[in-house]
Amino acid sequence: MENERGLIQSLREGVDLVRMVFFMQAKKAFKKSYPEKGEEFTRLLAAAVLNRLFGTPNPQSPFKEFAQKHEELIDEELSKVPERFPDLLIPLTDALRIHFLCNHCEGMPDFSAEILARAKDKGILLEDRDVPLPKGFMNLVYRIGKAYGLVQQTENDNKPGT
Repeated sequence: MENERGLIQSLREGVDLVRMVFFMQAKKAFKKSYPEKGEEFTRLLAAAVLNRLFGTPNPQSPFKEFAQKHEELIDEELSKVPERFPDLLIPLTDALRIHFLCNHCEGMPDFSAEILARAKDKGILLEDRDVPLPKGFMNLVYRIGKAYGLVQQTENDNKPGT
């Protein structure tokens, strides 16, 4: 049971890393799309799109108010994810599925199916991709983390056969 909790915690940390990469890329893209709106707007928009995608609304101010005021824009930007971030579709698909599995294993309310359905409708969830196994997902997360400078390279990265 303890091993299962540790695995779920590790998987959730992997999901969070994918979320962080998406947030960074979304913020950068929104800065270009809405230069007149300023830094705070692009940060809040990136957070709102990320939270809508993963079904994790932030109930605190100013996030809640922003999400309510800009609901249509958030949906519009969510629809643009496949064209704006094609390189992130695989990690997002895997992270959404792992997020769903972790929620299910922890007995959390099962609204995750709605999240997956929304991602599918928006063209974000790659249906033909197999559900990732934990080791494969963590390897993907590690490679993405290294590519975006969020994970430090280890000694083992340079050893043959590792």
